[in-house]
Amino acid sequence: MERPAAPKTDPAAESFRIFKEHLRRLGLKSTAQRDDIARVFFAAKRHISVDELYREVKKVNRRIGYATVYRTMKLLTECGLASESHFLNGEARYESTEGHHHDHLICVRCGTIVEFEEERIEQLQAEVAAREGFLFTGHRMELYGICARCQRRQAGRTTSTGGQELASQRQPREGSTRSGSGRKLRGRGPSRST
Repeated sequence: MERPAAPKTDPAAESFRIFKEHLRRLGLKSTAQRDDIARVFFAAKRHISVDELYREVKKVNRRIGYATVYRTMKLLTECGLASESHFLNGEARYESTEGHHHDHLICVRCGTIVEFEEERIEQLQAEVAAREGFLFTGHRMELYGICARCQRRQAGRTTSTGGQELASQRQPREGSTRSGSGRKLRGRGPSRST
């Protein structure tokens, strides 16, 4: 006789439970403002800055201040529900830790961030760590380059300018980071989480 399958837990509900428990341990109140910020953050499903999150949260609750968003993101990071990264321009960007491990491709021109999984990379890292005598606990990988869209755009400009690159295309614009499609590139199988 088969045992009944365990009921699936709602990831968002579990994240809220963890967040509220963390607040309780710190002696902080669980407020409607913190809840609104956490809900909008978990719904974002992308790398988001505090400025971007603040603008999105203001659509839900106009009384929330910037400092409250910033402090709430620090709390979500402390309890392991958010991961903070600093890409090209150094601005802190947050993503939910819910789900699986992935790496990042970052365009140095437009700031697009594409998440990807590649089992061969994961396997090679474990082999290198073992060979060097390291107990492998995880990693963070950021690969920088020029995305296909910027390459096409540049190819069009190069043709129209007689082969000379425009000076404005040599450096990424500050604050131009935007989320990528989140598509998986040649990913196979489960990845180790960090």
